[in-house]
Amino acid sequence: MHIKRAALNGLAGGEARQLSAEVVGTYLRDLGNSSSLERLVSVCSTHVDSLSRTNQRDSRGDYVCGDSLQKQVSVMSMNLSAKLDELQRGDRQLETTVALCEIRTQLQELTKSVESCQSEVSEVKRDMVTIKQELDTVQQVKEEIEELREYVNRLEEHSHRRKLRLLEQALDNGLTLFLSYAILAAVLGMLQFGYNTGVINAPEVNIENFMKDVYKDRYGEDISDDSVKTLYSVAVSIFAIGGMVGGFSGGTIANRFGRSGGLLLNNVLGIVGACLMGFTKLAESYEMLFFGRFIIGVNCGLNTSLVPMYISEIAPLNLRGGLGTVNQLAVTVGLLVSQVLGIEQILGTNEGWPVLLGLAICPAILQLLLLPVCPESPRYLLITKQWEEEARKALRRLRASNQVEEDIEEMRAEERAQQAESTISMTELICSPTLRAPLVIGVVMQLSQQLSGINAVFYYSTNLFTSSGLTDESAKFATIGIGAIMVCMTLVSIPLMDRTGRRTLHLYGLGGMFIFSIFITISFLIKEMIDWMSYISVVSTLCFVVFFAVGPGSIPWMITAELFSQGPRPAAMSIAVLVNWMANFLVGIGFPTMKSSLENYTFLPFSAFLAIFWIFTYKKVPETKNKTFEEILALFRHGNDSMLNCVNALEGHIPPAESAALMVAEEKPHPDSCKALKKKT
Repeated sequence: MHIKRAALNGLAGGEARQLSAEVVGTYLRDLGNSSSLERLVSVCSTHVDSLSRTNQRDSRGDYVCGDSLQKQVSVMSMNLSAKLDELQRGDRQLETTVALCEIRTQLQELTKSVESCQSEVSEVKRDMVTIKQELDTVQQVKEEIEELREYVNRLEEHSHRRKLRLLEQALDNGLTLFLSYAILAAVLGMLQFGYNTGVINAPEVNIENFMKDVYKDRYGEDISDDSVKTLYSVAVSIFAIGGMVGGFSGGTIANRFGRSGGLLLNNVLGIVGACLMGFTKLAESYEMLFFGRFIIGVNCGLNTSLVPMYISEIAPLNLRGGLGTVNQLAVTVGLLVSQVLGIEQILGTNEGWPVLLGLAICPAILQLLLLPVCPESPRYLLITKQWEEEARKALRRLRASNQVEEDIEEMRAEERAQQAESTISMTELICSPTLRAPLVIGVVMQLSQQLSGINAVFYYSTNLFTSSGLTDESAKFATIGIGAIMVCMTLVSIPLMDRTGRRTLHLYGLGGMFIFSIFITISFLIKEMIDWMSYISVVSTLCFVVFFAVGPGSIPWMITAELFSQGPRPAAMSIAVLVNWMANFLVGIGFPTMKSSLENYTFLPFSAFLAIFWIFTYKKVPETKNKTFEEILALFRHGNDSMLNCVNALEGHIPPAESAALMVAEEKPHPDSCKALKKKT
């Protein structure tokens, strides 16, 4: 009876949250009259109603458990009332027992439903607690983001002030004597490149005669003209194969031996290659000529990678564009010297052409004498080698001033911004989403230089002018005119580079080359109908060269070095130089075949390429004038085309979220904020 009373008290008071099937069964077995059943029905109804209301309150409107339970209560009440009526009418022991069993079964089912609802309500409560914790976390992160935005805004203002101080310092110091000396010593490598690009042009007939004589002496029969042309094209294009090898290894050499150290070692290859070419006739072996051209090509490939890198890293911010153009000036001077020396009155003879090729030893020896005095790149010393004191000494010598703190701070900012990319391989560079866009731009810029058709002019200009109707002697002097115009226009472009901007000049250059390539094609088509049209061909070719010197001649080398910070720059230069030399090789080996196949339409494929490159430059290439390396990197992280084409997009304002990607500047971030962010990620 104690159990019965406890069950009744629990049911009547609504205190119990669960209805025990065993207690109900015991109670029902002991009760056999109608009054007891009425009390049981009343108590069960009261308990179920209480549970229903409780579950409805606990669910807080998120579940329909309360509604389901209420329906079960209503059905149960109706069933209990019906059974009670039957018991009151019959009052038979058997029917009472059956009815009580049915009631007990229904009560057990109801208990299970109540327990299920209680479990769901508990889950809802746990979910609500979890949601509240997540909301608190989100609010905390939001507050931390606001703090970081304010912090980054301060850093951006600090960076902008530092950049202004750098420009003022560069204007005060200007182009110092020692900086000029260092640049002169370095660009001898590019002069070597220009000289060996043009030196093979003028003595074409002399070299072919040498090959015929050697072949006849060896095999006792004459070689066909087509075979001689093929051998000569190999001598021309194998230079580009060597350039590919040298350019591809440029990044590794730059990181291991330094910029100036790599240039010094590279001169050994220059001396070896020049000696092989110079002794070709003495050895009566055109294979030696091929091997010498390959070795000098490796030398020039390394030069095209190391020299722009070195100059861009030692040049002050406001002079970087103009000094970068000195690379192309050295190339054009080398071209002009090779063309002048290659005329028949000087070394363009059967006896003089080996000397002409062997003179490539002069730039190598001169650089070996001058470059050891020059300091290593301060950026390389500070960022790659972590030699701060050596970097300060190098900057003091280059700037002719003890005030080098702003340069040091700018390098430190670049270092911190690129810590994750400190030693990037070529594979990592290609796979990096952030660096993929500047890499594509660098590659296309190199292609715009080589596939513009300029190398067809450099390698085969004498033959080109002869085909247009000029005499052999006039054709050689016209070739010299190409070299002279290249030098003059490169000099003109030096002040324009930092005044007009790289992108603008490149667009002008590509547009002018496109127009005059069309004129060259037209002059070829109607030269037989109009006698003086050959002169139009010459003028169009010279104008074609003028616009090349203004833009595509120098800008691709410079902008490739500017688009990348210290970490990925060597790998990027290696890839860009490899692509440049590969295109150089394709033009060198394929132009004679293309000329014989297309005849008067030879320049039409170049016209199509020029149009494509102009559109790409207009759409994708950013302006890098007066921008630090970290600002240029931020342009690509921003991913906004309108910002890419704006000269001063970052100088007036930078969105805080994008400034965070720009750099990690002088102050260290708040430790708590860093920890919180790490937890979120």
